[in-house]
Amino acid sequence: MTKPLAGQRILVTRPAHQAQYQIDQLTQLGATAVSLPLLQINAVTEDDPSYHPLKSRILDLDLYHSVIFISVNAARIGADWIDQYWPQLPLGVSWLAIGRRTTQALANYGITAFHSEQGYDSEALLAATPLQAVDGRKILIMRGQGGRELLADTLRQRGAEVDYADLYQRSCPHYSEAQLNSALTTPLDALLVTSAQALDNLQALAGPRLVSLQHHPLIVPSERIASLAQQQSWQQVRVAEGPDDRAMIQALLPDMDLESDHEHN
Repeated sequence: MTKPLAGQRILVTRPAHQAQYQIDQLTQLGATAVSLPLLQINAVTEDDPSYHPLKSRILDLDLYHSVIFISVNAARIGADWIDQYWPQLPLGVSWLAIGRRTTQALANYGITAFHSEQGYDSEALLAATPLQAVDGRKILIMRGQGGRELLADTLRQRGAEVDYADLYQRSCPHYSEAQLNSALTTPLDALLVTSAQALDNLQALAGPRLVSLQHHPLIVPSERIASLAQQQSWQQVRVAEGPDDRAMIQALLPDMDLESDHEHN
């Protein structure tokens, strides 16, 4: 059986705990998957100044009309917090998520959440019916520290009272020059990057290797990240249909239809 990615080297940049399924799929298609995680996810601990404010938000969960999970990591870590303090989910709370993968991650914890079928970002969720009439409603956003403010700002403009539950920190991993040379110096056939912060970290880590890298195909999950990449001088940017593994790999194979739609991250 012909393997459509035979002989190709593909850079996989998902956080280490989320990368294995994508690596396995690329390997099955004949590629050599080169793993270089560009984000490190660290859950808030008791030593963090934000720990007690976060705990307070979780304990007050039943005071919110809606709870929004920004990402798969927010779903995973947030659900663990909820499970710790709410053996039964509070009644009357509307659960929402950005992207199908986040919804599926919540389902694993028994939380049924709404997501927009029209996209995988804040803009898509903001355009959906559940977030139109929010005047006077209390909304909690489960997220990593920092990040885009569009969701909260827009909901406040619509009259909602919005709080954050900052569940984790995103940081740039540390690598030796030998590790970076091994991953980035040998020619790559494509790079898979799923967030703006990961793209920024790649630029910072690449150093003098960046100019060469920017001539290789870069697969990103949205037009917004594509625009950022183009502004940063990436020459061949392709937009996948979404950030899930199937969509990102499908962008490498535009003439093939990947049958399975697994979303394990």
